[in-house]
Amino acid sequence: MSNLLISNGIIITMNPETPVLYDHALMVQDGKISRICPKSEVKGFAGKEIDAAGKVVLPGFINAHHHFYSTLVRGLGKAKPSADFNEVLENLWWRLDKQLLTDDIYYSALVSALDAIRHGTTTIIDHHASPGAIAGSLDMIAKAVLQTGIRANLCYEVSDRDGGPKTLEGIRENVQWLENVQSKKSDFLKGLFGMHAAFTLSDETLEAIAAEGDKLNCGYHIHVAEAASDENYNMKRFGKKVVNRLNDFRLLNGKTLAAHCVHIDEEEMEILADKGVAVAHNPQSNLNNAVGIADVVKLVQKGILVGLGTDAMTVNMPEELRVGLWAQHLKHDPSQGFMEISDTLLKNNAIIANRYWDNQLGMLKEGLAADLVLMDYYPPTPLDANTWRGHVIYGISQAQVDTTICAGNILFQNKQLQLDLDEAEVAAKSRGCASKLWERF
Repeated sequence: MSNLLISNGIIITMNPETPVLYDHALMVQDGKISRICPKSEVKGFAGKEIDAAGKVVLPGFINAHHHFYSTLVRGLGKAKPSADFNEVLENLWWRLDKQLLTDDIYYSALVSALDAIRHGTTTIIDHHASPGAIAGSLDMIAKAVLQTGIRANLCYEVSDRDGGPKTLEGIRENVQWLENVQSKKSDFLKGLFGMHAAFTLSDETLEAIAAEGDKLNCGYHIHVAEAASDENYNMKRFGKKVVNRLNDFRLLNGKTLAAHCVHIDEEEMEILADKGVAVAHNPQSNLNNAVGIADVVKLVQKGILVGLGTDAMTVNMPEELRVGLWAQHLKHDPSQGFMEISDTLLKNNAIIANRYWDNQLGMLKEGLAADLVLMDYYPPTPLDANTWRGHVIYGISQAQVDTTICAGNILFQNKQLQLDLDEAEVAAKSRGCASKLWERF
C-alpha cells in the first residue's frame, strides 16, 4: 500500500454535492482518499503519481449478487435443453454444484475475481453452493479474494434439496464463517447467512437458520421469487407467498439481501420496504432464463433499495447496467426507468455494501476507501453534473479499464495485472479443474 497522487483525469465522484471535477487531483494514503483538491494546490507530494490524462476516474464498481462457483461452466455443453427455470436448475446448476471440489471452488473464484478486476469491479457480494464440498468452502473463496486484493461478502447457500446432513453442514458453514469475519473485522471479507430459495427450504430449516441468525445478528442472502414457480410452490405447500413466509421466520431485516424479486406482488414489496430489505436486480440472468423482468420502477416507488448484480452472467457492471435499462424500457416504455436503473449501480450498490463495510465504499470523497477505477474516455459531448449518468451508460460503459485500485493497492494498471499471480498459469489450472469437473458432470 503506497501513497498515490492521481491527476489530470476527469473525476466522477458519485458525490451528489460535487459529481464531476475537472483540474483536480486525488490523493491516497493508508488505503483511504486523503485529499481531493485543485491540482494547483498540490505541493511537495511524496509517493507514486498516476497520470490520468484521457481518462475518467470513478469509484470501483460493486456487484450486489454474484456466484463465483459458476465460472467453470463456461462452454459446458452437456446439459439438456431446458424449457423453464426449474429445468435450468435441475439440468445444469444442481448437477454442477454437486460435483464441485475444493480446487474447483478456489480456481473458479480466482478466475472470476481477476476478470472482475479487469472490468473495474472492486467489491463482490457472493452466494456460494457446493453440496459435495461444504466445509471450508468459504475459506477457499476467501483465499482467492485475499490473493487478488478485492473485497467480498460471502455466504453458503443452505438448501434441503440434498438431504438433512447437507442442510446442517451448510448451516454450520455459515455460522463458522460469520463468527470468523465478525471476530476478525477484516476490511476485505464480510458475511451474510446464505439460503438458496424458499421453495427448497422447509419450515424446520428456516427456523433453524433464524435461531442461528438471531445469535449472530446478521443479514441473509437469498433468491426471492426469481421464477413464478417459487411463489406457486410456497402458496401450494405452505399457503404463503415467499416474502410473507420469510418474514414469518424473522429473516427480513436491514442487512438482508433479496436477489431477483421478479414475481413478488405489491404486498410483498411493502413488507420488504418496511423491513429495510435490499433487492439485487439481475437483468441479464433473468432474461437468459426467461423468468421475466423485475419491475424496478415499482420497487423503487414502494421505497425499496434496489441494487444491481450479475448472477455470474458477467463481471462487467456497466454492461449489466445497460441491459437493465433496456429491460425496463421493454417492460414499461422508453420514458421510464433511467434514474431507477442508473441508481442501482451508481448509488444504491454502495448503500447496500456500506451496510457491511461501515460507510466506506462507492464514493470518491475524503476519508472514504480508495477503491478506484480509471477508464479511457475523451467525452465527445459536455460531461458535467447534469450529463454524467448518460456518459456512464452510453459511453464510459464501452470504454476500456486502464487501472483498478482497491484499498489503495494497485491491482491493475496500464491494462496489466499488478499481482503476484501468473494469469496464464491460473487459467491453465482452471482448465484442468474444468475438464475433470465436466467429466464428473
